[in-house]
Amino acid sequence: MKTKKTEDMNLVRRNSDWFVPSTMDKFFDRFFNESFDNVATTFNPRTDIAETDKAFEIEVAVPGFDKKDFNIDLNDGLLTISGERKFEKKQSEKNFYSIQTEYGTFKKSFQLPDNIQSDKIEATYENGILSLIIPKDETKKLASKISVK
Repeated sequence: MKTKKTEDMNLVRRNSDWFVPSTMDKFFDRFFNESFDNVATTFNPRTDIAETDKAFEIEVAVPGFDKKDFNIDLNDGLLTISGERKFEKKQSEKNFYSIQTEYGTFKKSFQLPDNIQSDKIEATYENGILSLIIPKDETKKLASKISVK
């Protein structure tokens, strides 16, 4: 008697990023910025920071948000950007086997120098990038020459 061999594919939920990160930078980033308890409810979006002669520029990669999902505060020179993206499973016929999109809350803070114009900070959100332009105050110079006596 011949038996028919069947092959079944088993789906196993596994997130190898935490225990076997692809780079040491990613390991330390996750270790110091995320705890075991809040991995599912918070995330840490990628951020680019640049400086020009006239302004500081911050870009935060947060696709899938709406403009109303962000909260931007400036208190005593500390700029805080926070937001939340909620997971909404709308279609009942879908069975998710892998979700790599990050959901939950995030919060990023930046200590700004004294030579900025806080009343002229501009924030825009386009194509998944939150951009902040922080103009410098040309009348306040932070660098000076010190002579040795």
